Amino acid sequence: MPQNNEQNELEKQNFATLPIGENEDVEFSEELADEADRKAAQRAAQADQRAHEQQQE
Repeated sequence: MPQNNEQNELEKQNFATLPIGENEDVEFSEELADEADRKAAQRAAQADQRAHEQQQE
């Protein structure tokens, strides 16, 4: 039961003041990547760039 209370408390916290994450710990192998993986990586990089620009405003 204590674990549920801790989890509920975390869910109630406002995380809006946390920094925007970049380059999260995700394993990626270029050798094993297919076209969809490359497009997803490109979209992620573009999203990171947009988030960084918004943060600078």
